[in-house]
Amino acid sequence: MKRPYVILNAAMTLDGKIATAAGDSKISCKEDLDRLHRLRAEVDAVMVGVGTVLADNPSLTVRRVHGRNPLRIVIDRGAKTPPNARVMDGSAKTIVAVSRTAKREKLGKLRAAGAEVVVGGENEVDLQKLLEELRSRGVRKLLLEGGSMLNWEMLRRGLVDEVRVAVAPFIVGGAKAKSLVGGTGFARVREGVKLKLSRVGRVGSNLLLIYRVVGARSAEKNR
Repeated sequence: MKRPYVILNAAMTLDGKIATAAGDSKISCKEDLDRLHRLRAEVDAVMVGVGTVLADNPSLTVRRVHGRNPLRIVIDRGAKTPPNARVMDGSAKTIVAVSRTAKREKLGKLRAAGAEVVVGGENEVDLQKLLEELRSRGVRKLLLEGGSMLNWEMLRRGLVDEVRVAVAPFIVGGAKAKSLVGGTGFARVREGVKLKLSRVGRVGSNLLLIYRVVGARSAEKNR
């Protein structure tokens, strides 16, 4: 079954960090933030993990440019999304995808706050089935904004078609600082996700790298 075309977008430091060890994720320059908001206006949905909601409390709306707000999706197996989080502010529709282990009380609070709750998967959210469901609802293009664990899960399952990374001219270090992709990782380089460079550009002080993922699973490429 078809799924949306998925674009993983992120800003990272030269040493591959998307946040410092202290949790500071303000990496993008002004021009790159403008690019991000233009991208949000072009897609049908934007997706993040609950860790990003808890750490950054993003609104995931279009504000820096003119355009419509995309559907907001939070991957949250345990329904930890706070009912007062910005993604629940009513400015755009929000789906919280949970596993069957999520407690009913928490699901009730999320629904009361205005979110649509989608239950799928035993202990983890079934990402493949969720994407297929989104495709059936008309989502043709989806923007993945992290964090590192969700990036890993999506990439290792072959559910990402394109990667856009803005590299900021900083090195922050930190063994515990989050990198672009977390998870257990692949044991060998040759087992990793293969990419093909399609474009290189400059956005303000950042270097923009755009890759196509080689061998990604079936996706709807046209909106």
